[in-house]
Amino acid sequence: MCELLGMSANVPTDINFSLSGLIPRGGQTGPHKDGWGITFYEGRGCRTFKDPKPCYQSPIVRFVQEYPIKSEAVIAHIRQANRGEVLLENTHPFTRELWGRNWTYAHNGQLKGYKKLPVGHYRPIGATDSEWVFCWILNQLSEKYAKKPTNWLTVYRFIAKLADQLNLMGVFNMLISDGRYMMAYCSTNLHWLTRKAPFGKARLLDNDIEIDFQQHTQTTDIVSVIATQPLTGNENWHRIQPGSFVLFHLGKRIL
Repeated sequence: MCELLGMSANVPTDINFSLSGLIPRGGQTGPHKDGWGITFYEGRGCRTFKDPKPCYQSPIVRFVQEYPIKSEAVIAHIRQANRGEVLLENTHPFTRELWGRNWTYAHNGQLKGYKKLPVGHYRPIGATDSEWVFCWILNQLSEKYAKKPTNWLTVYRFIAKLADQLNLMGVFNMLISDGRYMMAYCSTNLHWLTRKAPFGKARLLDNDIEIDFQQHTQTTDIVSVIATQPLTGNENWHRIQPGSFVLFHLGKRIL
């Protein structure tokens, strides 16, 4: 299985602390050695960095850490390959355009029978079940909404119904975002927490790093983090119940 990391915030925020907790799991303290990737949203644009090498050994990780990009929405993924070779085109997260926005997606799990799902003009580039079903989700959205929708909560509820179908085909833990909203769907393991005032200290489980968020935040900041497994040992992580989802908007949990 792979591991997911997501962030939703109401102000441009540095994800380096959480990323430092994920990196060792990419082949050092964990088995997820088959590549990694991260996407940062900046307004309507996004930057994606990927490497099929183990995360903890990747020079691109060091570059990202030394060039801390502040973002309101981030999706990251460390891979343990089960479908598709260890190649750049099979490395998450995946990004496609829909309704004039960049949609980013990452998946943890394995599915059967996915090639029966029609993808329309959203053709996968690599050979993973993950990318195929992402193309299917976007195709389903484009077919349901002839015009750009205005009720985004309804859109994400529809995505949740699609995720329920995929969950019947195997294990489907997912993060998906259009840069404004961040949705986390849980099949087996996915956790989240929200940090807001009064901020305190946090210590990583997989790295000897502690941070006092009070020294780096404003009282109005709200930041939510989603991870396959909790990244810190002294904070109150909430487990998403299998078969359900959580939706965030600018750091706040809204569904």
